[in-house]
Amino acid sequence: MLDESTFRREVDRALDSLKRSLIAAEEKGGFEAEENNGVLNILFEDRPGKFVLTPQTPVRQLWISAQSTSFKLEWDETKHAFLLPKTGEELKMLTQRLLRDHLADPSITLV
Repeated sequence: MLDESTFRREVDRALDSLKRSLIAAEEKGGFEAEENNGVLNILFEDRPGKFVLTPQTPVRQLWISAQSTSFKLEWDETKHAFLLPKTGEELKMLTQRLLRDHLADPSITLV
């Protein structure tokens, strides 16, 4: 398990990278990303709901609340990334899939 300072550094790096990708895709995607006190929210223009990405320091996980489901990503030292253990998806690819599903738009791409 990561120590707390390493976890905070890695989760901040991961969320910052994701936020930059979301901002680049916002205009065409019908959503908006905003950060508030270390929590990243994705708000939708024409559809109900929102996605909330929250670091969970005590358990060293990054949680995504989306589509009435909680996705708990864990740090993978080998890939140096947060992954969803069930599918092996990295944070950005999982978020892209969730956005595509929620907005019914397969063209959304997070780079």
